[in-house]
Amino acid sequence: MLTGIFTFAIIVSVVGAILYGKKLVKNEKLDAVFGNPERAKGGVHWVVVGSSVLILSWLYFSWDIAKSFYPKSANELCQVGKVRDSLMSIKYLFPIEERQHKSTAIIQRENINLRAKIKEVTNHPTLSNSDKRIYLDLLEKTKFVLPSLTSPNLLEEKNRSTIANLTNRIIILTQEFPKDSYPPPLSPEEESKRIEALKKQTGWGTTGEEVPTLPESKSGLKFHTAAIELNEISDVFFEMRNHNPEYLRISEEIKTIANEYKDNLNDDQDLELGWIKDILKLNQRIEYASIFPPKALNEMEQAIRDFDVVQNKQQGNLKLIDAVFFPGGTILSSGPTCSEDGPGRWLPKPSDTFRIFADLLRPSVGFKYVPMIWYEMMGVNQIVGFILPDWIADAVPGKYPVHSEDGTVKPNFKSKVLNVVTGEFKAFKVPIPYGHIWDSFLRVFMGLMLGIIFGVPLGIFMGLNRFAKGFFDPLVELYRPVPPLAWAPLVITVFGIDNVGKVFLLFMVSFSIMIISARAGASGTQLSKIHAAHSLGASKWQILKNVIFPNSLPEILTGIRVAVGMCWGTLVAAEFLAGTTGIGFVENIARKYMQYEVIWITIFVMGMLGLLFDVTIRKIIDKTIPWRGKG
Repeated sequence: MLTGIFTFAIIVSVVGAILYGKKLVKNEKLDAVFGNPERAKGGVHWVVVGSSVLILSWLYFSWDIAKSFYPKSANELCQVGKVRDSLMSIKYLFPIEERQHKSTAIIQRENINLRAKIKEVTNHPTLSNSDKRIYLDLLEKTKFVLPSLTSPNLLEEKNRSTIANLTNRIIILTQEFPKDSYPPPLSPEEESKRIEALKKQTGWGTTGEEVPTLPESKSGLKFHTAAIELNEISDVFFEMRNHNPEYLRISEEIKTIANEYKDNLNDDQDLELGWIKDILKLNQRIEYASIFPPKALNEMEQAIRDFDVVQNKQQGNLKLIDAVFFPGGTILSSGPTCSEDGPGRWLPKPSDTFRIFADLLRPSVGFKYVPMIWYEMMGVNQIVGFILPDWIADAVPGKYPVHSEDGTVKPNFKSKVLNVVTGEFKAFKVPIPYGHIWDSFLRVFMGLMLGIIFGVPLGIFMGLNRFAKGFFDPLVELYRPVPPLAWAPLVITVFGIDNVGKVFLLFMVSFSIMIISARAGASGTQLSKIHAAHSLGASKWQILKNVIFPNSLPEILTGIRVAVGMCWGTLVAAEFLAGTTGIGFVENIARKYMQYEVIWITIFVMGMLGLLFDVTIRKIIDKTIPWRGKG
């Protein structure tokens, strides 16, 4: 229901945004010159359209729209899948799904094998004449096996009766299937059991069992009952063997001769043993094949064709729903269960994804007992004790208190300072975020900040000083082209798998980017502006502060945007390699256990966090350097 309302709201917003955009285009009086930056300003309504189309595509191709508007369709398609599977094995014998009769295909193949084997035996250079005679005799007898199975005169009366009976059952099913009275009502006890089972059955996609298998509608019950009947027909048919007395006589004669020959072979006669085994395997394939006279199953074939037409017609609107709302696949019956076959197998439903994400947020569930992001109440004293170093207390003049003779200790100023820097004092609690998302966010933020703090000053220095550029440029360019993942094993080995190693790796990534950005910005400052500042009596520090640094800001902030993306990619890879928390760690474990919804959640989270960083930096650019792009 919620997905349906959400889908409808999105469609309305798309239509509204498009109409608003068209109206705005008519009313706006902008400079029509190509390249005017004013033409690209605003456009929030088009953001709504683009985002909504993306969400609608996800809802559609993940089958969440089908789940919302046609919640019982999967269950009904499951029942249709049962009929389809039941028919498949029988239809396989006839030129319905295949090009020719199964019997014909088997006979063609085995005749080819027989001719090839006879030719091979005849022309074999090392076989003795006596062995050849035995092999050829067995192969000639095998040639008579096939006619004994395909002769209408040799088909036993019990098999004729079984085929006629099965055909009649299919005909009756075809007649009864379209009727409203089909299937016949169950007994009160059976109906009560069915209702109780339905009450216990969960909905589509609510548990690990993707599609509920028990029929929930009258249409579904009809297909379910027909599938049971067809399975019984199929079982009876494939238990039947066209092993008439003539076939049994020839087959037994072949086995007797072959076994006597095997018993007389020596242990070193592997070649001869292989030949006789090949002949026996050929006969075994024929024995277990369903080979019948050419016209013996014609009536059954026609009955199956007729039922197939009827059951397709009875699907009604379900076929249209399947074609329109299940893109790229359908619901398949696989034994006693039904499953989604198509995009739903790799593209999870938004409803399922958000439900799992909500579970992962809960501290009682989480992922590996750590929530994706939550909070814990932490005392301010713990935070202060973590931030402030203990040496502050040591640097305070005086000595720490000494206990008195009565066994008490009177605190002094130095001991009180120690209590503060170690967090040994009472204070109120504040919410502190923690979890996988927070850990990854903090690592990226710290690595980025360190890269900015050390990279920007060095980059500006290199852009202004010949010595700095000449000395540091080779060092930076030596490690910059190396992919971050190439550094990861070394960094993790030196600094460990904890946060220090990951933060240092991110620092390496952002450091080089910030150096290049700041250097480009400083060296690109227009000389006329510097000369103007000199003429006004500005000092070197004033020129750096008021001319060079503001002119470098666009390049620096652009470098930060680039560094953010690189840091996220590197972090996830580092958490893949070594980590116990973080988005990359979650995705790696989810990949191992084929948890597709969790994988998509991590991708979405990484994208949203990257977008958050980027939007924040863009806002900073707009507020701090309004002159950007204006000369």
